[in-house]
Amino acid sequence: MSNLLEVRDLYKTYGGGPSKVEVLKGIDLTVAAGDTMALVGKSGAGKSTLLHVMGTIDRPSSGQILFDGEDIFRLGDQPLAAFRNRSIGFVFQFHHLLPEFTALENVMMPLLIGGVKRSEAAEKALPLLQDVGLSHRITHRPGELSGGEQQRVAIARALVRSPRILLADEPTGNLDTRTSEEVHSLLYSIQERTGIALVIVTHNEKLAAGMGRIIRLADGRIVEE
Repeated sequence: MSNLLEVRDLYKTYGGGPSKVEVLKGIDLTVAAGDTMALVGKSGAGKSTLLHVMGTIDRPSSGQILFDGEDIFRLGDQPLAAFRNRSIGFVFQFHHLLPEFTALENVMMPLLIGGVKRSEAAEKALPLLQDVGLSHRITHRPGELSGGEQQRVAIARALVRSPRILLADEPTGNLDTRTSEEVHSLLYSIQERTGIALVIVTHNEKLAAGMGRIIRLADGRIVEE
């Protein structure tokens, strides 16, 4: 498999002077097309920061993120945002759904932001909601959905632009055990069906064990693979 994403000598620092905090300290990592990877470690190890930089939500202090060999942080803010919307899907612990919109409209949103016509966006969003088992809930707003259902909407939203990599930050951390297992199974089945690269930050050892690779971080460094 070819490398889809490469992390090269990545550092991330917040603040300066006496208050300077080094969160990432020289991370080197590759993600191949179709890879499944869990980032694990204690709280404060740098897992979520690494995921956010990999997903271009945050810029590194130094180092590179290469996507298909291109240093994507050489892009300006607007082209970088367009790249992110087009190529990377995100699922977070807290789903960040828009409360005033229906499940269908929430899934459509990345397409609408990208300039796709509303009718076309709906045509693409509806099958994804069916795939995650929510065809009967498309007109419901987030406040009318359970936590697990909201996370399923968030997963469908993350996939609506057919990204090449899906990044998930504690996607089941706010769910009960049974619902967590359902979401785990859903993520596994989506990855198997689509071949998308999947990187998950998790404290759940059972979820991590189901991934192809486990990367363990401590104090801003990779200490085990």
